[in-house]
Amino acid sequence: MAIYLDFEKDLAEIQSKISDLESLPDSSDSKNIKNEIELLKTKSADVLKDLYGEMKPWRKCQVARHPERPHTKDYIDYMISEYTPLSGDRNFAEDLAIVGGLGRLQDTPVVVLGHEKGNTTESRLQRNFGMARPEGYRKATRLMKLADKFGLPIITFIDTPGAYPGKGAEERGQAEAIARSTQTCLEVTVPIISIIIGEGGSGGAIAMASANTLIMLEHSIYSVISPEGCASILWKNSDKMREAADALKLTAQHLEKLGVVDKIVNEPLGGAHRNKNKALEDVKKAILKEVISFQKIDRQQIKKLRSEKYINMGSLSSL
Repeated sequence: MAIYLDFEKDLAEIQSKISDLESLPDSSDSKNIKNEIELLKTKSADVLKDLYGEMKPWRKCQVARHPERPHTKDYIDYMISEYTPLSGDRNFAEDLAIVGGLGRLQDTPVVVLGHEKGNTTESRLQRNFGMARPEGYRKATRLMKLADKFGLPIITFIDTPGAYPGKGAEERGQAEAIARSTQTCLEVTVPIISIIIGEGGSGGAIAMASANTLIMLEHSIYSVISPEGCASILWKNSDKMREAADALKLTAQHLEKLGVVDKIVNEPLGGAHRNKNKALEDVKKAILKEVISFQKIDRQQIKKLRSEKYINMGSLSSL
């Protein structure tokens, strides 16, 4: 059963009527019923187009968090062949909120990693809803260093509300693990291509997104803090999340204008969850294009380009 967001109420009602009519048995009135179904489908398409035409930032937040959007494992299964998962940080434990390993993107050997939220209640709990602990970021650091050692491009998928803020995570050095992962992103001499497929929240996202090329899906978000968290701090009221979403400039379109994001991959009408195969194929094409573009660039130059990108991003001349 499809999951509809709160702003899709009208669309849900139309789709429900279509389902009810399609479930009716054949009768002498079947022709009229078929005509009614076609009219409703046309109306449904028009409503969907209107809803996703000019979207406010808060609506994009809702779409970015849709539980049926493709997750990291979906992208890995679709585009990476001969995938061999690698586990553990070689220090404390395995963190299921971050998955990664070795594989091939067409004919190119790569290291791929990303946040995984899970797609069932049980798996979401196991993966802590994509909120990684220190051992997750230490695993990411380990895999990025492995990629650098063997000269393999790194592909990262970002989809997290943020790093896990629990007591145990803080005791085990959450901030240090995030900082070390970010540092590793900037130090390796192989290309890093990152794509935000849903939420890109706080340091938990940037620890794996300090890349040569940062791509965002059309309805994904990337921000230093969630709209709810921002509203709680500024207005002492999390219900002000709509105003916070507007102020944070967290959409792909805003961030492309600011120079934070390099490319935007358009989603199927209504979001990636409405046509997963197309979304998966479009992301694969975008990543493959970037991987190929770095194949003839010297490794030290790749590192230099990445460093210059972030130095220029923070300079006054870039504003």
